[in-house]
Amino acid sequence: MKTFNVPVFYRSPLITRVKQIRKLNDPRKKDITPFEVDFGPVKFLLARHFGFCYGVENAIEIAFRALDENPGRRIFLLSEMIHNPLVNRDLNERGVQFLQDTMGHQLIPFENLQRDDVVVIPAFGAPLQLLERLEKGGIITHMYNTTCPFVERVWKKSEQIGKNGHTIVIHGKYSHEETRSTFSRSERDSEAVVVVRDMDETKKLAEYIHQRKTQAQFETEFKGKHSPGFDISVHFNRLGVINQTTMLATETQEIADYLFQQMRHRFGEQSVKEHFADTRDTLCYATNENQDAVNGMLMAEAQLAIVVGGYNSSNTSHLVELCEKKFPTYFISSASEIENQNTINHFHYPTKTRLSTSAYLPAGQTTRILLTSGASCPDSLLEEVMKKIASFYPQALKAEEVLQKLEAAAAN
Repeated sequence: MKTFNVPVFYRSPLITRVKQIRKLNDPRKKDITPFEVDFGPVKFLLARHFGFCYGVENAIEIAFRALDENPGRRIFLLSEMIHNPLVNRDLNERGVQFLQDTMGHQLIPFENLQRDDVVVIPAFGAPLQLLERLEKGGIITHMYNTTCPFVERVWKKSEQIGKNGHTIVIHGKYSHEETRSTFSRSERDSEAVVVVRDMDETKKLAEYIHQRKTQAQFETEFKGKHSPGFDISVHFNRLGVINQTTMLATETQEIADYLFQQMRHRFGEQSVKEHFADTRDTLCYATNENQDAVNGMLMAEAQLAIVVGGYNSSNTSHLVELCEKKFPTYFISSASEIENQNTINHFHYPTKTRLSTSAYLPAGQTTRILLTSGASCPDSLLEEVMKKIASFYPQALKAEEVLQKLEAAAAN
């Protein structure tokens, strides 16, 4: 796989060595058990897969290249390039300005742009309407387009099944940048599109597939989540499911399987394949690997789990969701959220509120902590978390000493 020129300050010598060891010992990625990083009285169990994915490294390389290649020019990002506050802050401090927030609300009017300005397209892509508007204003949008290749693969699948007459069902968060971008292309390539957030919404959709509810009810229940002119008497005859790539992969498959069963019930076993498209190849490899790694991590013995990433990161929130099934789990954006050995501030993603928890570390025993991060989180942040927690234990090894032990063990 291609390697990218990512700034060294996002790297971690310790975690880089751990990943090298894992790659050497398990080149086919079959072992999803965590890797123990032993600081003595505190041990961190690192997930098999975590941190920057292919699409994020690609985006970071392009964005920093835009800065290097355009000294003196104004550089804008359409919105947050990825959902990590550190990376976006770094770009902002280097002079990059944001045209919109993550919800698509305007921060800087497009009318303020000039033909000589550089606009970087984020990793989530951009709705076609926005790209057209920028291009009409003389802005070149393809020069620094950081759209993730795996998002583009979803768009290609959407185009394929849409042109075959299937209505597109998008499993995603309808306000998310990626889903908005995917929706715009699905709307162009198919007769009808609808977005479902989860299985609950999918089951509501089934009521319309079986014509148990009316068109008026559909337009109320799925307001803002379907394309104009969606006709429930016509557009539920052929379906295909695609996804926002950062959603819970098992849930996307569950939704697709459920809708397949509904279509089989309606049209019969013999003809169901004419009415339902196979789209399981739209799931992102990194989303799958990170979620599988967390499931493998949950088999280990530990007292708590810490997940590091941006609070508006969809893929990170799903890792938290998985960890919470078994362990007290703390979703933090960086080591700064860890006040001391007694208090940790963390994010409660269902309510989008920040909480503060006391006595989060167990007393009087060796502490074992599951540790992972989202696909847009720099490894350097995980190392800072390990260092900070280790500093609460007087007998703990320094990170440099742990690295030396790893090097010695690898040499033997």
